[in-house]
Order: sequence, then C-alpha cells, then structure tokens
Amino acid sequence: MFRAAVDAAPVPFLSKDFSMSSDDFKRWKRMQSEQRNMTVFKMVVDKLFQIIPPVPQYEEVSPKRCNTCAVVGNSGNLKGSHYGDLIDSHDIVIRMNRGHTKGYEEDVGTKTTHHVMYPESATNLANTTRLVFFAFKINDLEWLLRTMTPENKNSPKRANKDLVMIINPAFMIYAHKVWLQSKGHYPSTGFFTVILSLQMCDVVNVFGFGADRAGNWNHYFEKAVEGRGTQGHGCEGESKRA
Repeated sequence: MFRAAVDAAPVPFLSKDFSMSSDDFKRWKRMQSEQRNMTVFKMVVDKLFQIIPPVPQYEEVSPKRCNTCAVVGNSGNLKGSHYGDLIDSHDIVIRMNRGHTKGYEEDVGTKTTHHVMYPESATNLANTTRLVFFAFKINDLEWLLRTMTPENKNSPKRANKDLVMIINPAFMIYAHKVWLQSKGHYPSTGFFTVILSLQMCDVVNVFGFGADRAGNWNHYFEKAVEGRGTQGHGCEGESKRA
C-alpha cells in the first residue's frame, strides 16, 4: 500500500513542458476558490519559466543510492532536543515557512538545502538554498513572478531565481486524495512537504512536528502559548523520527 501510494504520484514539480489536465486544474482551483481560468494560469507560468529554470533539477528516489532527507517543522518541541548535528547529517534538509536556524543551531541545525514557502510565509533565503514554492492560487504565482523579475526593484529578493522549484498543482491534489482520502479542505504545508520528500529521498526523517511536551502548539522561535491544546498548526508542529 505504501509503495503503491508513492508510485502513484505525478511529477512533483512544474516544468516548461508539463501540461496539467483540466480536471486537476479544476480541483486545484477549489482549494482557495480561484476564479480565473487555465489560460491565465498558463500565461503566468510561461512568464515564470522565462526567468526561473524551465526544468527543475532534483534527484528521484533510486535503489542505486541512499539519499537521506530531514524534514524540519517549526514546533516548539525542538527546543532542547539537541538534534542539530543529526539534522545536518542528512543529504537534504528541508525547512518550511518562517523556520530559521540562527540562534537555534544546537536544536535545529544550520543546513538548509530546500525551503518550502508560499507568499504569506515568505522569508529571505540564502543564495544556495532551493526555494520550493507552493502555489494555492494564481495570485501566488503572480507574487512569485513579481519577486523573481529582475527589473522589479520594489520587490525584495527572496531567493536565487536559478534555484526556484514550483510544486505541481496536480501533486498537491494527489497528496490530498491519495494520502488523506480527500479529508479536510486541503493538507497543511507540513503534510505536503513530508509527502514531497518521499519523491526526493530514499530515507526520510521528520523533526519538529506536533505539540510540545506540555501539549502546547508553538514555534521553536516563539514563546509558547499555553492552553491551545491541539488547535492551530495542523501538521506543522512532536519531534518525530521515522
């Protein structure tokens, strides 16, 4: 069952020559009630691929090697974990949203090869870090286009344009349908990222997900908010190794 679910995945990243089906586009539109049509989607994506790499570079899983991957969430349960060196020992280290390392190196490490973001969670990335971009609507792709356009001096540089990778909307639909049986409106960024890592890595270890030991949901870089139970962060949050 697990292997079949992994093998059922569509290509995880958009490329210049990829063509999304109309059915997948309609399902993707429903995630955040996008009103515009596929023609607009394609127009924006075509403009993006004039700036960012038309074919994203990534290694697929393979029995010929053993790529290790650490997916690092932002849960406060990372505080005092001393997982930093262990996280950094992985070939690929994926962080997400506003997760950062400065001041927390002993617990979360220093290495970031891939960083998952969408506009509302945007942060500036190192020049060597790959931006893994989740678009939930056409506006998100337009935001990325503005950010990556060299002539746009009013938009801060978020990432190296040569290291941008856009998640295939069909992959987002697949993660929701196959792994969650379409329960809920759509998965959290953390859940999407774990499923994505199964396409990139032969061994996946997950850190920084869930509530802390007191049952509070908070980020390791923020003060804990007590009494929030299990609400508020979806999949993003118990340090778990798999």
